Amino acid sequence: MHTYHQLNFATIIPDVVAKYAQNKALGFVDEEALTYAEMGSQINALMAFLERLSIMPDDKVILYSQNMPNWGITYFALQCMGVIVVPVLPDFNTHELENVVQHSEAKAIFISESLEYKLKGVQKDFVETIIRIDNFKVIEGKNQDLNFDKNAQPEKTYQPDENKLSILLYTSGTTGDSKGVMLSQKNVIYNALQGDQIQPILENDKFLSVLPLSHTYENTLGLILPILKGAGVTYLRKPPTAAVLIPAMQSIKPGLMLTVPMIIEKVYRNSILPKIKQKAFTRILYNFKPTRKLVHRLAGKKLYQTFGGNLKFFGIGGAKLDAAVERFLRDAKFPYAIGYGLTETAPILAGSNPSMTRYQAIGPKVVDCELKIHNPDPISGEGEIWGKGPNIMLGYYKNEAKTSEVLTEDGWFKTGDLGVFDKNGWLSHKGRLKNLIVGANGENIYPEEVESLINNFRHVIESIVIEKKGKLTALVHFNREELELKLKELKSDFNQRVDEKFGEMSQKVDEAIDELALELQRYINSRVNKFSRIQLIVVHTDPFQKTATQKIKRHLYY
Repeated sequence: MHTYHQLNFATIIPDVVAKYAQNKALGFVDEEALTYAEMGSQINALMAFLERLSIMPDDKVILYSQNMPNWGITYFALQCMGVIVVPVLPDFNTHELENVVQHSEAKAIFISESLEYKLKGVQKDFVETIIRIDNFKVIEGKNQDLNFDKNAQPEKTYQPDENKLSILLYTSGTTGDSKGVMLSQKNVIYNALQGDQIQPILENDKFLSVLPLSHTYENTLGLILPILKGAGVTYLRKPPTAAVLIPAMQSIKPGLMLTVPMIIEKVYRNSILPKIKQKAFTRILYNFKPTRKLVHRLAGKKLYQTFGGNLKFFGIGGAKLDAAVERFLRDAKFPYAIGYGLTETAPILAGSNPSMTRYQAIGPKVVDCELKIHNPDPISGEGEIWGKGPNIMLGYYKNEAKTSEVLTEDGWFKTGDLGVFDKNGWLSHKGRLKNLIVGANGENIYPEEVESLINNFRHVIESIVIEKKGKLTALVHFNREELELKLKELKSDFNQRVDEKFGEMSQKVDEAIDELALELQRYINSRVNKFSRIQLIVVHTDPFQKTATQKIKRHLYY
């Protein structure tokens, strides 16, 4: 699968820089991108700068920044020296950030200007230097007189051990306090090559990067993989809202993107469905199953153009894709692909490319990796997914107890996910083991499946299904703004005296929501097996708190 004698960045980076010297490597939308040769010289210059800051192999350095070309340059410079990089998610709050700074005992921090305010008041007992990543300027610490010299060369040569801890990732985790996942250079480089076996990357491929680089999914498959293959990656200067993303996609015409389900689910619910339901004609076609495909196909063609008209790989990972949205993508012949994995597996364990996806399935396991269902249910074949291979983490940092809970003596990693293999060896994901609710007579209830139904009901934004005092309960967050607009359309006289009637309006919306909740309950219960029926719906007025991959932090609501 590879010809390198050592799977480390000190071997690979000079190799790709020489091989693809004139190719475009990293850049911002509508700005001149760095070539591989320029990227290589910047990596060298930064290594020289790190030496002068007396940062040594095995020191820990935090990378807390928005996506940008300098993120990758910093990452590769640290890795080529054998410095342990600690990438932190940009949306970590001050408390989470302090937890990482202290627990990792980081010696330096690279931070983007946009995030500097979050460092105020953070206790940082071990930090000697803080560097602004946008321009490599020392902004705090004992080395403030040092300047970055873009022509400098490192004095020493480095040969990091491919099997040692080199990346320390703190997952915000949907389960409370974050754990430090220890990955080696071999873990991530091998996994990037495993990804290349699913979707081979060509040197003229163009990636558009929208997920945070501190997430191992974007890092391994959206940075390391394209750079190994001579491809180009483009970043946005602003968060990927529709207003920023659409012109960017028109400009770049990307071939590959990595996303989480929520991105495409939002597009479907906020722009595709309303347009279909606006016109009487398409509404009729949509409600009739044989012609629904046609409506989806036409809407999909438009969507494909919105994405720049050049997309060949739209990767979806990080959580399970909603069934109705997947149905649309299939009918639309949209080039989506599904991947499954965890931070602990660097990340990808199984997946398929757009030419071979199957409805509500993930795909075969990646090459050189073993997957099995532990303790499968004798009837359904479902059980916990276990994995083993060169992409499995070294363990959790300073936490042997937690490590031995998830890693067996003989190297199997327990994912905590429920899955099942079909007869062709394709994996499907059923939900998280700890979210599983066991019914009164021992039946397995998968909350994720019920939530998927709820989330496709009109005016619902999101939901969580939990067990409360023995009752199966759905916490549902409705779209109030949408309902207010609807009520205003129905009662145009409201608009004349909106201010006076504000209280009345609010009450009407509450009543509408209560009615919707009752209707939703009947709708769900007519569509699920009898032990998965919802006994109580609780209207949740605020959006649920989420992790970086937009998974709801469920533990907060149990």
